[in-house]
Amino acid sequence: MTKVVFITGASSGIGRAAAIACAKAGYNVAGTARRSERLQSLQEEIQQISGQHGEFLAITGDVTNAESMQSAVEKTVERFGRLDVLIANAGLGQRGAVVDSDWQDLETLLHTNIDGVLHSIRACVPEMRKVGAGHIITISSVAASLVSPYAASYAASKAFVSSIANSIRIELQSDNIKVSDFLVGRTETEFNEKRLGGARQKSSLPAMPAEQVADAIVKVIQKPKNTVILRFFDRLIVLGNRLIPSIIGELAKRQYK
Repeated sequence: MTKVVFITGASSGIGRAAAIACAKAGYNVAGTARRSERLQSLQEEIQQISGQHGEFLAITGDVTNAESMQSAVEKTVERFGRLDVLIANAGLGQRGAVVDSDWQDLETLLHTNIDGVLHSIRACVPEMRKVGAGHIITISSVAASLVSPYAASYAASKAFVSSIANSIRIELQSDNIKVSDFLVGRTETEFNEKRLGGARQKSSLPAMPAEQVADAIVKVIQKPKNTVILRFFDRLIVLGNRLIPSIIGELAKRQYK
């Protein structure tokens, strides 16, 4: 039976790359995002992949709205008959001091990065239970464990994502639903340009292509892992925060202030 993968934030960046990689791997993919024209473009690109590939279903939706996510899941099951994998990818960045940042920016960040993940999980898990198994992949960040001045709200939202992933992994064991948490480092996407509070000048930190993350996601679907950190450099950052958090904080301050 062909697996069905549901991806949030599929219109750009990691979500878009993951949709293409999963389709190439032979999975049927339902991709949701707010930008319908981007989804249509993605659908056309997947249709043009040479050789055998999975189908793609474009669903315009908003992760911050529980009913929208429930509707998107219903459309997925109506089209493909089942749902096996959730890639909870949709997310935003935000830059600025906690006290001085625009409150609307903070609300948008938290509704997207926190509510969006919860709405996605709560909509998908009942369908996975019907299948008798499933796999949730959360797209978090190495920032989740870092001291991150001027990116504190974003880091805290990703800490929430990782905490939820680690907790529901135990909650859903009896349902045979696996949970993998990706701690992603800097990636070449539109993320910086779309960051709330203003983009920072180009960083000197190394960035990996979104396709690298997408290929790793496919491998984890095939062979689940609890936690994934892709690069040695990112592992060093996480380790550095444990050993020298004040220095990591100062480096982050230079990046975001």
